[in-house]
Amino acid sequence: MKHTEGKHLSLFLDVCCQNEEPRLPLHTSIALFLLSYCECKSFKVFLVFTRPASSQSLRSQLPEGLEVSDVQLEALPQLVRGCRRPAVLDETGMLCRAGLAVVLRHVINKALEADPSRKDVLALLGFKKTCLKACAEVSKWTRLCEIGIPSAVEEHLKNPTDQYQQLPLSILTLERRLAEPVKVHNDDKIRRQKLQEQRRNENNESPEGKGNPDTESEPGRPPQVSDGLELRAALAKLSVDSVPTMTTRENSEIRKVKTTDLPPLQHVFAEGLYFTLTDLVLLPCIYQYLCSLQAQAASSLHQLPHLLRWYSRVQEVPGVLRAAKECGMALSIPEVLMSSLPGPSAQDVQTSLLELEEDQEMTAQPPFVGGPRPTLTKLQESGIEAVFTPHPCPDWTLPWDSLPGAISPTEGKMSNIRSVRKRQQLNNLVAMVTELARPGHTIVDFCSGTGHVGIVLAHTLPDCQVILIENKEESLVRAQSRGAQLGLKNIGFIQANLDYFTGPFHIGVALHACGVATDMVMEHCIQAEADFVISPCCYGFIQNAIKFTFPKSKRFQETLTHKEHMILCRFADQTAVQLHPERRLIGKQCMGLVDLDRSWVAETHGYSVQVMTMEPESCSPKNNMLVGRLPHKSGLEVSARQQEEALVHN
Repeated sequence: MKHTEGKHLSLFLDVCCQNEEPRLPLHTSIALFLLSYCECKSFKVFLVFTRPASSQSLRSQLPEGLEVSDVQLEALPQLVRGCRRPAVLDETGMLCRAGLAVVLRHVINKALEADPSRKDVLALLGFKKTCLKACAEVSKWTRLCEIGIPSAVEEHLKNPTDQYQQLPLSILTLERRLAEPVKVHNDDKIRRQKLQEQRRNENNESPEGKGNPDTESEPGRPPQVSDGLELRAALAKLSVDSVPTMTTRENSEIRKVKTTDLPPLQHVFAEGLYFTLTDLVLLPCIYQYLCSLQAQAASSLHQLPHLLRWYSRVQEVPGVLRAAKECGMALSIPEVLMSSLPGPSAQDVQTSLLELEEDQEMTAQPPFVGGPRPTLTKLQESGIEAVFTPHPCPDWTLPWDSLPGAISPTEGKMSNIRSVRKRQQLNNLVAMVTELARPGHTIVDFCSGTGHVGIVLAHTLPDCQVILIENKEESLVRAQSRGAQLGLKNIGFIQANLDYFTGPFHIGVALHACGVATDMVMEHCIQAEADFVISPCCYGFIQNAIKFTFPKSKRFQETLTHKEHMILCRFADQTAVQLHPERRLIGKQCMGLVDLDRSWVAETHGYSVQVMTMEPESCSPKNNMLVGRLPHKSGLEVSARQQEEALVHN
């Protein structure tokens, strides 16, 4: 079966089973909801089943006019099968976009290509078109919306009776976020307009106590929601003709008011003032969660006043009710006395504060005092010193002069000096991968950028399959163009976060993986039982993450505190050529120690790891290279089995 025929892109969405009946998981519902809201017809939708079944019972949740087919997991194209869904396969069958945020942003772009007049669709991408663009490994907000809340609601729906007493932390985090004042572009102007409205309403208020009409209750909407100006501004941005914008200039008295004395802007939608893609992601999740709460534990709704107000505002956005109806969502305002809703409960506040403290502990680096010498001395006294393995082939080089032009780093805007260094870096990585690779192996270039490493490998090793994984769309499209120019057939491209790639492979490679990206790539290779060749970078960006903390190995943990390890990371970045030679030498030692800690973790999983210096050393200030081999591995077969088990479990 071909999934790329005609002009339609192929969108693959999972179907799960509950009580032996097919059900749409939230990520699938969200994707369908966005397709309906944008009225996008650019995709042929494939519902992916892990067991024999039919989508007939799901028709009420599928937008009309959408071309939908059923497909079994084993019939998926290889690139799609190796990714978490939702996933989109392009017309060539060689570029796969995977993961909720990546796919949704692609849907919006395709909807705009089909109808550039849809300003409401363009507005979904937010300020500078960055809404949900940062990957979940970096942005806590993206992780909350893309992973945290959908996962919490899915878990709640599986075991609802066990979870009514304590609301999920991710839901409480969203409630806290919605309670915060917001800052937007031109925020001073809007806040002055709000102050002028407030004073005018105070002057017009009658002795009988009639209040601001903007804050009075409307049918089906909670009363006492003082967001009149904010909501009008938000809807006006969507080019809704029936909603007037505020054009009257504020009087001189208002203009003289200090910025600090202006009233704050209230949260109207999830990102702040304007309706964005985030609201469309959250709505199917919150709809199902509130339906469950209202049916089983309506009293819990009183702990979510700001979430309920957001839920009612979203329904006022043109197109939302239509799209919801097409997707089988009967939106309504929960039956709860909104006028008597209290603020967040004490438990809510306490939980949120605890989470805030954890977030700060995870991200805020402590101030550094003094240099690295005390830390280096402490390690030496414990018998821990950086060890560098001699380079096995320091003079090995690719035949650059005879290679096609599209392979060379000189292609594009790279300077001559930088392109020479890039060639030298590629010599090192390709030499090591060539030593490890065998015919039929799959090699993954993580954080591939525009494909300097992956394209060279695909050309040099035609008997191997090479997959490039990169989160930035512009870079990956450029890489695909270079691959097409070279006529490479053994190459595939995936736009996704690292965690969304689940396919088996033999060798993982990454050139200058910044900060914790090196650790993420190593972890991915360890889970897949794959060899790795990694050049780390940006040691100063290393910080504790969701999956691991630093230092990582047991011996380093017994010797150094987290702060002392951060000192190593900070000084590991001080290897630039313009620095004093002694300072660069200390930086190189710190680089070696940070990578020694990493290598010891891999060795606990059976790896043999060598930390070596790329040749020549001048090819990069970050010239370390970690080469990990896993002796006696069963490799791709084990990874494939693990993948199948994970898919069945999900």
